Amino acid sequence: MSGERAVTSTEQLPPAADDAERPSRRLHGRLARALDVAAALVALMVLYRVFRPASQGVQYYLMVFLGLTLPMVFLRFRARTKAGRLGPASPTDRPSVPDWVLAAVALLTALYPVLPFPPGGGFDDFLDRQGNLTSLDVGMGLLLTALVLEATRRTTGWVLVGVCLAFLAYAYYGGLLPAGWAITHAGLDIDQIVNSLYNDQSGFFGTPLYVAASYIVLFAIYGAILNATGATDFFVDLSLAVFRRSRTAPGKAVTLAGLLLGTVSGSGTATTVTLGSVSWPILRRAGYPAHSGGGLLAAAGIGAILSPPTLGAAAFIVAEYLQVSYGEVLVWAVVPTLLYYLGIFLAVEIDARRFGTHPVDLHAPKVWSVLRRGGYHLISLSVIVVFLAMDIPVFKAVVYASGIAAAFGLIALRSEPLTWLRRMGQALADGISSVLPVVAVCTSAGVITAVMTKTGLGQRLGDIMIDAGQALVSNPTAVLVVTAVLAAVAVALLGLAVPVTASFIIGWVVLAPVFAELGVSPPETAMFIFYYAVLSEVTPPTALAAVAAAAITGAGALPTMWQTWKYTLPAFLVPLAFVTTDAGSHLVGQGSLFGVLWTTVVAAVAVAALAGASTGWILGPASWPERALLAVAALLLLYLALVSIVIGLACAAAAVALHVVRRNLSNAENSEEPV
Repeated sequence: MSGERAVTSTEQLPPAADDAERPSRRLHGRLARALDVAAALVALMVLYRVFRPASQGVQYYLMVFLGLTLPMVFLRFRARTKAGRLGPASPTDRPSVPDWVLAAVALLTALYPVLPFPPGGGFDDFLDRQGNLTSLDVGMGLLLTALVLEATRRTTGWVLVGVCLAFLAYAYYGGLLPAGWAITHAGLDIDQIVNSLYNDQSGFFGTPLYVAASYIVLFAIYGAILNATGATDFFVDLSLAVFRRSRTAPGKAVTLAGLLLGTVSGSGTATTVTLGSVSWPILRRAGYPAHSGGGLLAAAGIGAILSPPTLGAAAFIVAEYLQVSYGEVLVWAVVPTLLYYLGIFLAVEIDARRFGTHPVDLHAPKVWSVLRRGGYHLISLSVIVVFLAMDIPVFKAVVYASGIAAAFGLIALRSEPLTWLRRMGQALADGISSVLPVVAVCTSAGVITAVMTKTGLGQRLGDIMIDAGQALVSNPTAVLVVTAVLAAVAVALLGLAVPVTASFIIGWVVLAPVFAELGVSPPETAMFIFYYAVLSEVTPPTALAAVAAAAITGAGALPTMWQTWKYTLPAFLVPLAFVTTDAGSHLVGQGSLFGVLWTTVVAAVAVAALAGASTGWILGPASWPERALLAVAALLLLYLALVSIVIGLACAAAAVALHVVRRNLSNAENSEEPV
């Protein structure tokens, strides 16, 4: 691997994004050190709370957590102009006076409910005023609402802010809508809206922020510690060492590296960028076109947040909404993850033949050598899985794994204790800093959940979706299929505009009642919404992971998006089986072991058919009739009913037979041509 690193270090790769468009500041000097110390102290508070929960309860902790993290957003992230672009960075990229003012007001308004002295009167007094807030309470709540939306605007842009403002307008003006409209309601006054956001557990201090402050932040700290101890280099080295030298080795190594790197970054786009900077030169030397290599990088990066043991941030919200252990959510994700990577590995095999790729000397050491040097990173990952299997709470499992990773890092890196402490302190600070955008998104998502709860909008929208499905078809099974397709499109489109976590939250509050009424169980519904929320990162026309990959490879963004979409096509269709068929529950680990096994085998055949249809390859280039037969076969197989499986297998067999006959005839004609 050292040889390849030498190659990549000398190649000038395009940046993933222009520095002027980067929302976070590059702070230096005493201010950077001061903010790092503050972030590290917040991380220590989070770790302390795992073993010593606040006696005042969860809501008290969330108020303190938001009060300590929200001001950091205004100091670490630049503002945006009215057009939505980032404001110009100052020569030193330091916070301005308004930024400091906003940070101070954020600190005051978020901590106001827990201040043990007037004017707030203390946490208990604040809760006692629920539904009867004072004018000062309302003023503080309005200020906090504006600051939360501004923090969201700085970290993720205008779209989610616009969605929140639309919900607030609906809450206030809902009584002015025409009486015959299904979404009309009595309307809420300002005091009621602020109460639901500021003094109610369905608002800012509800489930989304709880998940961010209790789970996501711990995994962010864990990932930062892994990165500080060299896990990124280890995972890339291990992936290259496993596959070594064959014409499919570069593609498979990239895919495996993406899976492993996801435990460090927790972000599909971030994994794509990290992976691409090292792996794209290898793919290029193997013969991958730029758009295809970029598509593979993006697909591997997104797979990182679809895969156990970390999954994406929304997976923690799944566990909290359904009141199940995070270990159960991991079990639900096992089969879909296997099917996702089966699709990518098949596409890699096919592309090696389509593009005529050739072996590349990866200059990687042997697997045993890599494991001997950095195998302790796998130990900490294994600890999480083992502890979850032992029913140890996920937040404790992650803390123990972080401690093990840090301890091994001290030994393996042979650092002086002071150097090691400094590195771990920086890792704690980096973990908190990386989670700030998630904190802003999860807090602003409280606006949506509070309005949905207070106005009953979720149930009303659900009824509209069911009515739309029944207007198109009358058969109950067909209604479920049509509703599922509409829901998949809605979540995917929503994910184009808002982050994955917010997309899942909105999708859940709207779609969970719909699928419950249609007889779909909560686990199937949750995983359906989760996968489509995550896959929005590779859905044209935005596809953030694909855009990042295109910036690295130098390919056009749109061709890279479509190539990524082809790689991930099975992941778009398999979740439909979760909710549209009785046997689909087996794909998320529900039911008997035999049921899980046979549905997995059938779905694997469907994924193979989809791979052939999307790439246009069976044993060689496939004709359009052959691809059409494979596509039909895949859809029928994914319905997971006996009749559809038999017909699907027949279609797949027909496609292969037609392909073999056509190839034999073509070869015979070529052999008869005179030389």
